[in-house]
Amino acid sequence: MRFGLKINPIKSFMFIGITLAFVSSCKDDSTTTYRSFISPMTGLNVPSGNEFEVKVQFGAEQKVDSVVYLIDTVKMISKADTSAIKLKTEGLKLGNHLVTAKIFGAGKSEDLTSNINVLAAQVPMEYTYKVIKTLPHDTSSYVEGLEYHDGFFYESAGDYGHSSLRKVEPSTGKILQKADLDKQYFGEGITVIGNKIIQLTYREKVGFVYDKATFKKLSEFSYTIGREGWGLAFDGEKVLNTDGSNTIFFLNKDTYQKIGSIDVFDNKGAIQNLNELEIIDGKIYANVYTTNEILIINPATGAVESKIDLSGLLPADYFKTEDEKANNVLNGIAYDKASKRLFVAGKKWPHIFQIELIKK
Repeated sequence: MRFGLKINPIKSFMFIGITLAFVSSCKDDSTTTYRSFISPMTGLNVPSGNEFEVKVQFGAEQKVDSVVYLIDTVKMISKADTSAIKLKTEGLKLGNHLVTAKIFGAGKSEDLTSNINVLAAQVPMEYTYKVIKTLPHDTSSYVEGLEYHDGFFYESAGDYGHSSLRKVEPSTGKILQKADLDKQYFGEGITVIGNKIIQLTYREKVGFVYDKATFKKLSEFSYTIGREGWGLAFDGEKVLNTDGSNTIFFLNKDTYQKIGSIDVFDNKGAIQNLNELEIIDGKIYANVYTTNEILIINPATGAVESKIDLSGLLPADYFKTEDEKANNVLNGIAYDKASKRLFVAGKKWPHIFQIELIKK
């Protein structure tokens, strides 16, 4: 994908507490009473597992018989009085949740709403790296997807007019097989499922299915899950997919239709621009587009458990122009399960690096 062309669907949630004003007038003065949330304030960040206070201003002239509190659509507690309470976030998915106070009184009901963002509870562990081996790489390849299987790299090269699917010999960088995409397509993420290779396209809303042995295109499928096609990976049961947001989609391995998702957060907030993916020892490794960072993500919760800083893999002056530096960024994660080797690459980089992670 080209720098600056991707559309990043940043999720924005705003739930405004409904304020009802009742104004009564008399000869000498007027009195205004209303109902609204005092806490939580809209968009409050709460670490997963922590409690948060819920307090509502009810209005002195409004009779209240009971209040039911809900998170999203789930009833949490019912109160016969209007005192402040605490609600738990334990068991909630990371991300945005609607908080509702349903107020009953005088034969009527009224809903007040606010919202919270549940964040990862722990600060991510930080890693740097050690280069174990430097392998040659074709600098014409604008890397969008990279996998290691049966002793070979399988690579998706992007860019309009230059997109392809490749089988590459690791020791020499030689392209052993290649299937070029029509110039109307921008090749994106790939993953291997059995004897098939699945490849997405960037904005063309289509994916391709190839025979792994021959690279013959077997079929096409409609891709409408995300705003754009970015990364792919396969965990042995389902396909994982990114679209440049902080969401990782789960797709059926046969139909490529959505069956679930997680939203990715660290202890500070949502992590946007999730791109290339790999599954390693049950964890999701995700490249953050335009950065030198790879995240290690809990696949059940979306919590960022670790961050890998890959700064310095290439000399700072390898790419000369600002445009080259902006476009030719880190992108490509592959794992050799048999030998437990981790490989990383970048767009038009001269090398694929085998690295070892080191705690900071």
